[in-house]
Amino acid sequence: MPLPRSRRALVALTALPLLALGAGQAVAGPAPAAPAPAPAAPASATQVSAIEDEVARTLAASLTDPALRAELRSATAGPVAGPAGLGALAAAAQSPTARGLAATAAQADRRIAAAKGLGPEVGPLLRVQLADLSMRAALDAGAAPLVATAVADDHARTIRAYDTAGRVHALDAAAVPGQPVYLVDIDTARTLAAGIAVLQREFGARGLDATGLNAAGPAAEAPDAAQAAAGWWATKISGIEVADDEEPWFKGAAEMFSLVTGFGQDGKVRVDSVAMPYLQYDGTVYYPNQILVNWSNYKYNLADVVLMEDDGDTNYLALAQAVAAVLLTIADQGAYIPLVNAVLAALPSSWWTDDPDYVESWYTLARSSSGRLNGARGNGWMTVEPYFVQQF
Repeated sequence: MPLPRSRRALVALTALPLLALGAGQAVAGPAPAAPAPAPAAPASATQVSAIEDEVARTLAASLTDPALRAELRSATAGPVAGPAGLGALAAAAQSPTARGLAATAAQADRRIAAAKGLGPEVGPLLRVQLADLSMRAALDAGAAPLVATAVADDHARTIRAYDTAGRVHALDAAAVPGQPVYLVDIDTARTLAAGIAVLQREFGARGLDATGLNAAGPAAEAPDAAQAAAGWWATKISGIEVADDEEPWFKGAAEMFSLVTGFGQDGKVRVDSVAMPYLQYDGTVYYPNQILVNWSNYKYNLADVVLMEDDGDTNYLALAQAVAAVLLTIADQGAYIPLVNAVLAALPSSWWTDDPDYVESWYTLARSSSGRLNGARGNGWMTVEPYFVQQF
């Protein structure tokens, strides 16, 4: 079921069963001792949701201004409308009320960036959009709009919306309302790009050797030196689909990313984060031809992939710290080491409600893997193939 708005990101990370293979053969090793608990993550979900709620209430009150109301309708309900930057939209209205809203949005942008573990350089984050295109007719007829935000709980029965007088309305989370509703949310495509950079930086700083997919691993000693000099082997995603992207109507399209894990050339655990901005709606097959694994970065012929989504509240810095606290306890033992339960237990429970959502995982991905691979959770599949990246 497609979701009306953009608000998620796939993160391959939560059920991280790391692989350490020796002599090309996977051998189930003894269960490792439980790692020390990861540091508790800041309450970013509460912080971000509260900030969005404040902005929604302020925007609703500001809609008594005809100029701002007209600007908002034009930007979000026109023929080519979509999500609009709230600060820019308010600045364009050029009225005292709109200027006050623009200042509120700018301050909220900075607070949200901090709550998500990002720097102020990430830029404007708050957006506003019509919750569903079917609401255009009601707006054209002059219906008074409400303003809401997507609550952090996917299973909430109601969401809170505000009218221009500041009154609270409880909307049914299971059905698109007939009254026009503007939704305030975050540009998760922007935060995803910035968040991936934070993950890579923090994983690298903690010795997880996360150099990303654009660089070959350190001094990869391939059996065929001539071949290694000419390029590197990769696993390419030729098709992918997610059956359930975990979101109700008021949350919209996903912003997803994956974490690919294994052992680096130095025998230490490494994590590569892979953005998947195209993967937005469940029930839709995408054909990205995207490189998922750069095998020159890995010591063994196996890696794991965990797919997750960012619902807007993800604190990338806290996420990196929590994962690193677990993975740094793992040593290269030359045997398959399943760590799903250990990693899941290490992450704060709030991350499994909405911040971010675990979508799917794939175990024991090898360089020779080819064809359709169903996820362990039964919530998605991807078609992969070996791909050799040649040097110029």
